[in-house]
Amino acid sequence: MDDIDRKILMALGENARQSMAILARKLGLARTTVQSRIDRLEMTGVIQGYTVRLGQSERAPIQATVLISYEPQSGPAVLSRLKAIPQVRAARTTSGRYDMLIELAAETTSEMDDILDRICSAKGVKGSESLIHLSNKIDRGAAVQ
Repeated sequence: MDDIDRKILMALGENARQSMAILARKLGLARTTVQSRIDRLEMTGVIQGYTVRLGQSERAPIQATVLISYEPQSGPAVLSRLKAIPQVRAARTTSGRYDMLIELAAETTSEMDDILDRICSAKGVKGSESLIHLSNKIDRGAAVQ
């Protein structure tokens, strides 16, 4: 990857729907050059796909991050319980004071409260800390660095 590839990736990160002609014009390159570089970036796995990022709506879901610690050997049972909760968007093991980081999304505060109760009362969970997301200040998604 060189500076041109990085510029292409940054431009696609801002607007992946722009035409090759517009992208090429913005970058001062030939359309065929931009197309061949994008093709190569896709083939080598640098670009693994394109996605839709939803904007804020009047009724955006309430999001939270929950940090939990659990009893030794309880990890598989806790994870199984989390898989049964559709509002759990992701669960990652961590190092440090907590054993797992869980990302949640709920439509209402009462739904979020119920989900948190289900998670925290699960057999093997020793402790938790819940962080309700208030507003995004920076959201780079899968931005190129």
